[in-house]
Amino acid sequence: MKSSQIQALERLYRRRVPTVEFCSQELAARLVELSQDIRRQIGILVNRTGMVEYVIVGDEKGLVIPDLHDYPLGKRPLRGLRLIHTHLKNEQISEDDLTDLSLLRLDLLATLLFTPGRGQLTAQLAWLSPAASGPAAITNPVTPFERVDLDCNHFFDELEADLEKAMRGAVHTVDALERAILISVTVSGTRQEAEDSMVELRELARTARVEALDEFIQRPRSLNPRFVMGEGKMRDVVIRALQRGATMLIFDQELTPAQIRSISAMTELKVIDRSQLILDIFARRAKSLDGKVQVELAQLKYLLPRLTGRGVQMSRLMGGIGGRGPGETKLEVDRRRIRDRIASLERELKELSRGRDQRRRQRVKAGVPIISIVGYTNAGKSTLLNALTQSEVFTEDLLFATLDTSTRRLRFPREREVIITDTVGFIRSLPKSLLGAFKATLEEMRDADLLLHVVDASNPRFEAQISQVEQILQELELGDKQQLLVFNKSDLLTDLRKNDTIAFLKVRQIARSRGGIMVSARDRKSLTPLLNELQRRFWADETDLLID
Repeated sequence: MKSSQIQALERLYRRRVPTVEFCSQELAARLVELSQDIRRQIGILVNRTGMVEYVIVGDEKGLVIPDLHDYPLGKRPLRGLRLIHTHLKNEQISEDDLTDLSLLRLDLLATLLFTPGRGQLTAQLAWLSPAASGPAAITNPVTPFERVDLDCNHFFDELEADLEKAMRGAVHTVDALERAILISVTVSGTRQEAEDSMVELRELARTARVEALDEFIQRPRSLNPRFVMGEGKMRDVVIRALQRGATMLIFDQELTPAQIRSISAMTELKVIDRSQLILDIFARRAKSLDGKVQVELAQLKYLLPRLTGRGVQMSRLMGGIGGRGPGETKLEVDRRRIRDRIASLERELKELSRGRDQRRRQRVKAGVPIISIVGYTNAGKSTLLNALTQSEVFTEDLLFATLDTSTRRLRFPREREVIITDTVGFIRSLPKSLLGAFKATLEEMRDADLLLHVVDASNPRFEAQISQVEQILQELELGDKQQLLVFNKSDLLTDLRKNDTIAFLKVRQIARSRGGIMVSARDRKSLTPLLNELQRRFWADETDLLID
């Protein structure tokens, strides 16, 4: 561009728009004149006081809106800026324009049109729709500029109030800390498997006190390396999230650092994956010193490769003489501090491991049998431990309600006793980094003489959960351990028997074929067959110990 054209564009910053108008006719005419002169689209972003905050020069086809960090969304439904831009070929508002309007949460979008032959300036306006369903934006027909009747002082306030009302209407959970859109993108498995995994993700979100406002399941032929799902579909999801008043996006699949950066660049919403959600739950549930150290270690190992910045090319970079150079970047300092903290936590874990090792040796020396309760999360492991040993370990109908290892003694007649250890629950797609962090739990299972595999018999996906637990045990090299299947929550099968007799009979048949025992951890009387089986396992020759 010529220097005179650049100066003319810079002078646009001096313009002021009356607060009641979306744009003055004089400014609109000047924008069209400059746009035709340089043969490019021109746009301005105007704040609510009428000041021009940004002047944007694009090409013949469109504009690229800069980062609007000076006008963050925060808790407001609108950004406080309106976009007024030109179209060279008199085309009306496009899908790209509406996408920008929705993604950026602009107050208003205005397109200026001018036909040289007619000499008439027209405008087309669009704004966000407060309706939860239907189009994301409302588009007005093309109207002669002088006939546009819009009092911006009242219009923006009323629109923002309607949007806030629509968002409040979509929120039902009072104690929710966040509101999220749940997303699953998978290329393998069936649709039913994806839906089952989404049910679990919804339960994880509930456990973390996150309200799930909406869900998206997509099964493309291949994953998009940048956005996991296609870019267009990703934009639709983000727009839907903003419409519903969501504060974060939660992906069921683990995201790479590059994917998190790409998605975050598209929206100001928080972006997390299943692993980070589980880590957040673990951080809240850990109470013991062991648990807290292990959770912090897992969080730091997850965070380290996901730090963003200028990259590693500045890592302690120095000059050749006297060691002087640009030094470390903030990113590298953060990385080094995380590595130092990881090393410190690993040393602390070794010290804690020595204490656990001494206690285990004492138990082995005493010759007391050890039983580890394993199973899918929320299968009722802690409730069963409480019922067997009359303990008061914390229980709640949530995933990963108890995280720390609990050890209790179970006494039988003739001074016989066993040690029962409750372990952290398993779940599908549990990251290996999390399993590695819970060394204490794994050590307890390796020392066990028997694994009590607790199954939620009332869950329609109990077979898949059994397979998941057995698969994880194989990965931990614990598959050869002696196991006893315990089908818990038999009291809930009464309703299943009434509603679905075939499913009820299937549960009973599988339990019988696999040598399992049906119990209800809430009813101590139902535990008698389990106690008798444990006595048979450890003291087979003393049948007179059996409980009636």
